Amino acid sequence: MIIDTIDNLGKYVALNPLFADVVAFLKANDLQTMEAGKYPIKDKDLFLNLQFAKQRTKDTAFLETHIDMIDIQIPISGAETFGYTPLCDLPPFEYNAEKDITKYGDTKAQTYVTVKPGQFAIFFPQDGHAPCITDDAEIKKAIFKVKK
Repeated sequence: MIIDTIDNLGKYVALNPLFADVVAFLKANDLQTMEAGKYPIKDKDLFLNLQFAKQRTKDTAFLETHIDMIDIQIPISGAETFGYTPLCDLPPFEYNAEKDITKYGDTKAQTYVTVKPGQFAIFFPQDGHAPCITDDAEIKKAIFKVKK
């Protein structure tokens, strides 16, 4: 997991060549004014899900992991807290290959971190994360899905 400011996202392009395309997309587009929806950037290897996510609490948020994709999550309209537990500490659960997600039911996160607008969180396949924990009824957020 990486947390940093959007201004520093370019420093991480060595981790995955598609990260450079995310940086270019952010320079060319204003996430604040874009409509919710799915935006293909590099076919199935890189796309943006721009959404209004409903509020979750630490009790209602669930941990998830992905095998094929890396998440770059950016809160837009307000702060978002993420639960975190490394994959090695998560119990076995069924993987949904079609949606590239494993949901870990009632398993609670080991730790929490809050990311504000202007910041991002990167979750790799080894990072169990529980998104959408917020004080707001819903938040606008961007999720870049990047092929690992």
